[in-house]
Amino acid sequence: MSDEAQTVRLTVNGQTHERQVEPRTLLVDLLRDELRLTGTHVGCEEGICGACTVEVDGRLVKSCLMFAVQAEGGEVRTIEGVANGSMSRVQQAFWESHAVQCGFCTPGMVVAAENLLRDNPDPTEEEIRRHLVGNLCRCTGYQPIVAAVKRAAAAGSEERSA
Repeated sequence: MSDEAQTVRLTVNGQTHERQVEPRTLLVDLLRDELRLTGTHVGCEEGICGACTVEVDGRLVKSCLMFAVQAEGGEVRTIEGVANGSMSRVQQAFWESHAVQCGFCTPGMVVAAENLLRDNPDPTEEEIRRHLVGNLCRCTGYQPIVAAVKRAAAAGSEERSA
């Protein structure tokens, strides 16, 4: 692979972007530095903490481990793409369940929870914990986060039955 800039075209939160990037540019850096979507946080830079979690083509990825060129042609959803003008039911549930303390892990947690509930609208506590295992939180002890995901699932169930 050469060190010359490459064109990357991707759709982020419904908007198409085309940028020239070095092959070693990480997706998180493209999102934060080029597109100014700073809700995706940079934590460990080793794929352990999950603060940089985004969806690429519906799959959760650690954007600190993915090169921007690997997302070529892809659909990326960041925390900024979760809600349109108001909080999503997951964000609302995080707020109501006090699942946010310092807030650093929250964007990655919310993106992961949204991903889970899209594919599994009524997860068990074990399924929630398993799905969020790649996202670390130093503040909450995880109980409020799990409660928030359960609350969001219940709200979704009420919406579907209404």
